[in-house]
Amino acid sequence: MTEGSPLKLILKFAFPLLLGNLFQQTYNIVDAAIVGRALGAKALAGVGASSSVQFLILGFCIGLCAGFAVPVAQRYGAKDMDSLRKYVFHSGVLVIAFALVLTVSCALLCHGILEILRTPQDIYDDAYIYLLVIFFGIPFTLLYNTAAGFLRSVGDSRTPFIFLAVSTVANIGLDLFCIMVLKLGVMGAALATVASQATSGILCLIFIIRKMGFILPKRQDMVPRHKYFLSLLGMGIPMGMQYSITAIGSMVMQSANNSLGSVYVSGFTAGMKIKQFTMCPIDALATAVSTFCGQNYGAGNVPRIRKGVYIGMAAAIVYGIFSGLILIFLGRPMSLLFISGDMADVLDASAAYLAALGLFYWALGLLGVSRMVTQGLGYSFLTIFSGMIEMAARIVMSVWAVPRWGYRAICFTDQSAWLSACFYIIPVCFICINKIDRMVKNMKT
Repeated sequence: MTEGSPLKLILKFAFPLLLGNLFQQTYNIVDAAIVGRALGAKALAGVGASSSVQFLILGFCIGLCAGFAVPVAQRYGAKDMDSLRKYVFHSGVLVIAFALVLTVSCALLCHGILEILRTPQDIYDDAYIYLLVIFFGIPFTLLYNTAAGFLRSVGDSRTPFIFLAVSTVANIGLDLFCIMVLKLGVMGAALATVASQATSGILCLIFIIRKMGFILPKRQDMVPRHKYFLSLLGMGIPMGMQYSITAIGSMVMQSANNSLGSVYVSGFTAGMKIKQFTMCPIDALATAVSTFCGQNYGAGNVPRIRKGVYIGMAAAIVYGIFSGLILIFLGRPMSLLFISGDMADVLDASAAYLAALGLFYWALGLLGVSRMVTQGLGYSFLTIFSGMIEMAARIVMSVWAVPRWGYRAICFTDQSAWLSACFYIIPVCFICINKIDRMVKNMKT
C-alpha cells in the first residue's frame, strides 16, 4: 500500500474487510433473530443483557490483537522481514498467555458481572449461561483476530473474509440445529457462535502455515526477548484498554437500561444488533486507512499518510449520513427481524434508539477513522484518553440523565460519547502525523 492510488488501495483493501465484518455481524444477527423468534423476547433480552460486558472483554481481545499487528504492518512496509518474524513469534506467546488468564478469570466472575449489571431475575438464567459459554470461546476470539491481523498487515484482507463467510454459514446451520433440533435454548446460540469463531480462526492459522511462510518465525526467531514483548504490550494493551474503557461506560449504560425493565432490554438489544451491522463499513474503512497509514509510516511517506486520512474521513462522513438516514426511516421495519409484530412496545423502543443514533452516525465515522489511524501510527496510548472520554460521557448520561428522562436518555447516550471523543481524537491524530513528519525530515537532514 506504499505505491499507487490511495483511494483505490484503501477501497480495495476495505471491501473484503467490509464483507468479513458483515458476515461476522450476520451470525450475531442470526443468533438474535432465531432466539427472538423461536424462544421469545425474554430469551432475546437474556442474550442482550450482558452485551456491554461482552464488548468489554471481547473488545479488549480485539484491540490487543490489533495492537500486535501494528508493528508487523510497519516492519512489512519497511521490508524488514527478520523483525517481522520476531514480532509474530512474540505475539503468539502473548496470545496464549492472555487466552489462559482471561478465560479462567472471566468464567469465575460471571455471576458477579450479571449482578453488577442489575440483570432482571426473569432473564438471569439465560443471561448467565449465554455469557459463560461466550467466555469459554475467548481463546478462539484471540486466535482469529491475531491470525487475521497478521494477514491484513501484509496486505491480505481477502482471506480472512473468505474464512468468515465459511464460519457464518456454519453458524447459521449450528444455530438452527442447536436451538430447533437439540432444544438447547440460548446456550445453543452461544455454542454456535463459539464454534463458528473457532472455525474461522483455525482456517486462518492453517492458511498462514501453508501459504504465508515468509511471516512464520524461524528457529533463530524463537528466542524470547524483552524488547519485543515490551513493544507488543506497549501497542496491544493500550488498544485493548481503549476498547475496554469505552465498554465500562457501556456497562453503566447497560445497567441503567436493564433497570428500566425487560421491554426496554429487548428493544435495546434489537437496536444494538442493527447498530453493529451498520457499523461494519465504518470499521472496515477505519482498519483499511489505519493499515495504509501504518505501511506508509514504515516507508517514511508522510504526505501519503495525510492523503489517506483525508480520503478516509471524507468517506466516513458520506457513509455516516447515508446510513443514518436508513436508521431514522427504516429502523422499525428492520427491528421486525428480531421482534414479533404484535410486540408494539418493544418495537417502539428499538425504533426510537435507532432513530436517535442515525442523527449522529457521521460523528461515529470520524471517530473510527481518526482513532484507528492514531493507533496504526504507533500512538495507541493516546487513544486511551478517547476511550476515557467516551466512558465519562456514557456514565454521566446513565447516572444523571436516565433517572430524569428514562429510556429517552438511553437513546442519546452513545451520541454524547462519540461527539465528546471526536473533539479530542481528531486534533490528536493530526498532531501525531505532524510529529512523524518532523521526525522523517530530521532523519533526512
